[in-house]
Amino acid sequence: MNQGVMFTYRIIGWMLLLVFVFSTLAVAGERMAVGVSVANIRSGPGEDYEVLWKTEKYAPVEVLERDASGNWCYFRDYEGTKAWIYKNLLRDIDTVITKKGLCNIRSGPGTDHALRFQAEKGVPFKVIKRKGQWIQIKHADGDSGWIHQKLVW
Repeated sequence: MNQGVMFTYRIIGWMLLLVFVFSTLAVAGERMAVGVSVANIRSGPGEDYEVLWKTEKYAPVEVLERDASGNWCYFRDYEGTKAWIYKNLLRDIDTVITKKGLCNIRSGPGTDHALRFQAEKGVPFKVIKRKGQWIQIKHADGDSGWIHQKLVW
């Protein structure tokens, strides 16, 4: 082969390698949320794997990788637990989940606002708006209010 053709093959090879590396990096650490009312969380990438638990709408996850088919996402949740979820159950929605015992949900962005309700650890919410260190949230059942960012993941 002549040197021009070899050089072209090398360039194409490097370009393919870079595309692969950058597409893998784009997935790592991608924040997504459950977009259906209830989703099965599995021990592996497929319906034949054991259901470890079920999670509710708006539960945030950090996608770490995808399986070879691209249909299953390996993720980490707010507690650091890793498992698999079918990609079509995820949405690109800004969400948070409570990470403390009982979290005060207020009528406005600040402790001077009335307490609307309390949420236990592990309750997911859709983010409506952010104002400083306060987040306006809404639960799938319609309950809404404001929470301080240090109380959520």
